Amino acid sequence: MEGGYNQRTVEEVFKDFKGRRAGIIKALTIDVEEFYQQCDPDKDNLCLYGFPNDTWEVNLPAEEVPPELPEPALGINFARDGMQEKDWLSLVAVHSDAWLLAVSFYFGARFGFDRSDRKRLFGMVNELPTIFEVVSGAAKKQSKEKSTLTINGSSKSKSTGKVQPPEARMNMSKSVVPKDEDDTLDEDEDEEHGDTLCGAC
Repeated sequence: MEGGYNQRTVEEVFKDFKGRRAGIIKALTIDVEEFYQQCDPDKDNLCLYGFPNDTWEVNLPAEEVPPELPEPALGINFARDGMQEKDWLSLVAVHSDAWLLAVSFYFGARFGFDRSDRKRLFGMVNELPTIFEVVSGAAKKQSKEKSTLTINGSSKSKSTGKVQPPEARMNMSKSVVPKDEDDTLDEDEDEEHGDTLCGAC
């Protein structure tokens, strides 16, 4: 996908995202010892690249300016020895999540995705756990909680034990917007925000 910039679909960009994501997850989990060794703090600024074919590479950033694609976090190797390994891997994971989103939405802009295409792409990306969630184990916890809630047939929040009706959640999200800004939202944006929950509710 990096070569010719022919028109691509949302599904093709998402496939690219999933491949790059799988490669980075492999580096930070299955191949973690090899990844750790390649991130020598005595070397120059290194980056972790994920590729669409589910592979990864630690390498120097591209020399062309501006680069063809957004670049991943620079200098991931410098913090390696100054942190606990788990914390360092989590830091690399968070930066990798941000990079994957940047690459996907770069392609979205490059291929002329409209509002509904971008929304669809974001929805598809959001269905997957983040690299950080996978590396930190939070994805397993979320999966267990979802399956427990499904088995019990309940959707009660563990923190309060109360379920808010959808109307209350929408009213609460609207009350956060100051009055003068609330007036500037058009009807399309209003409807869009009403359909989307932030996950904290």
